[in-house]
Amino acid sequence: MTQTHESKVYLVGAGPGDPELLTVKAHALLRQTQLVLHDDLVPEAILALAGPQAEIVNVGKRCGAKGISQEEIHTRMIEATRAGISVVRLKSGDPGIFGRLAEEMDALEEAGVPFEVVPGITAAIAAAASLGVSLTDRRRSSRVVIVSGHQAHGKKPLAQTDWKGVARDDATLVIYMPGHDFTAVRKDLLAAGLSPDIPAVIVSHASTPAQQQRSTTLGELSKLPGLESPAVLLIGRTLDAVHRRLSAEAVAAVLEEAAILASP
Repeated sequence: MTQTHESKVYLVGAGPGDPELLTVKAHALLRQTQLVLHDDLVPEAILALAGPQAEIVNVGKRCGAKGISQEEIHTRMIEATRAGISVVRLKSGDPGIFGRLAEEMDALEEAGVPFEVVPGITAAIAAAASLGVSLTDRRRSSRVVIVSGHQAHGKKPLAQTDWKGVARDDATLVIYMPGHDFTAVRKDLLAAGLSPDIPAVIVSHASTPAQQQRSTTLGELSKLPGLESPAVLLIGRTLDAVHRRLSAEAVAAVLEEAAILASP
């Protein structure tokens, strides 16, 4: 690869998946860089924006699947930069939201490698936009609380969450990587004092043609089917109108299917 005058690591947010939601700066860096180290969830439509000179390497680590270690990712970034190669470390969503950004910055700083963080649109924002809601609405929600349901190092972050501290009627709760079984979340949030009639909406592949969403209430949350990753679970009063609309659409779809089956 051709060396550059200033080699650097760019820790870039790829956004939620829609190439049109990529920032102008992220797009420009992809066109110019020599090495792209990307997460498994970054879609091909975004990787295709990289210039012809770029080597594209998947360094993704999906839950339950063995692959490259975090330390190996650090080593690749450091060695490439020391060889004069410009690197884009491309992360799904925003690199600072459950993207292990802090660990990578620490490794680069310790190695004396220059880096820059380029933020991206995170899944919660994209999901809310696609649903036509605001995560904060001073009539219903004055704050947003983001937690992760992902299991790391044999521990369950959700099990350690101080639900009484974050479960508020005037907050929108966003759970990243929520999994497929919401029984424990329902139990903990109800025990923390939330009302069973608070809406809950799960959104998968927000902003992309593959987007799906399902709506229910906290009281019925354990019956909600999990959707394909990447997915986020939104819970809060700001989703009232969305819940009514999605519920009506679900009923209409069932009636339409029943009518088709009943027709001669």
